[in-house]
Amino acid sequence: MSELTDKMNANGVVLQAEELTKRFGGLVALSNYSLALKPGEILGLIGPNGAGKTTAFNLLTGVIQPTRGRIALAGRDLTNSGPEDFAVAGVARTFQNIRLFRDLSVWENVAVGAHRRDGPGWLSTMLGLPRVWRAERALRDRSAALLEQVGLTDMVDRKAGDLPYGLQRKVEIARALATEPRVLLLDEPAAGMNATETVLLTEMLQDLASKSTDFSLVVVEHDMRLVMTLCSRIQVINRGELLADGLPEEVQRNPAVIEAYLGRSRGKRKGRGRIRAGA
Repeated sequence: MSELTDKMNANGVVLQAEELTKRFGGLVALSNYSLALKPGEILGLIGPNGAGKTTAFNLLTGVIQPTRGRIALAGRDLTNSGPEDFAVAGVARTFQNIRLFRDLSVWENVAVGAHRRDGPGWLSTMLGLPRVWRAERALRDRSAALLEQVGLTDMVDRKAGDLPYGLQRKVEIARALATEPRVLLLDEPAAGMNATETVLLTEMLQDLASKSTDFSLVVVEHDMRLVMTLCSRIQVINRGELLADGLPEEVQRNPAVIEAYLGRSRGKRKGRGRIRAGA
């Protein structure tokens, strides 16, 4: 076992990244980024546009591999692994631009996620073995339970593409949860939502987190009201580097964070000292 996974197990950390650096040619998109995520923790990852948040997010989900540094989840080194390996290990994600099977029903979309974890396998399906029917019942029961959790019980048979935007986001989150992840990463879950939809989303995520300490959340988001309400810890990335890491109230008062968001001249104006909700 590597030194990184030894350290992770000793500290009770579910997802750990050390000194992640990503270069695209001569551009350093992320430099020496580190993370130690504990079970049940809700982490907000914020920063100005182009700061490196998306690069960090893609590294933590295996979409891209680091130029330097290491990543481990639950004792398993995933540094040079792809998205499939991350998913099998227990990492699920959503996307800023919703990626549902629009012509499938809400239930079928969620069942796709559950099938990864509980599906009967192709051989049993081909042979029509009894376990196939048992597995299908289990998939339906699990999908129904998840849809109840996100408040979509009465939408199970509707086409996903026919739902309003905010409800489509809930379907995507339910599908990610269906894989039974240890870590769920949400990429700008409130993007495109109005204020009411964002409040309902925040309440739903709080409710989900309160019912289980078995998985952790990482939220990349621009909506400061959601981040400050939902997250127990916040990391701020600016210009590819980790600028701050702490409690929401600490990050709000951090002069370097305020300057990164508002600029030095604006930071000297009346009201300096807090990042505005919704900024």
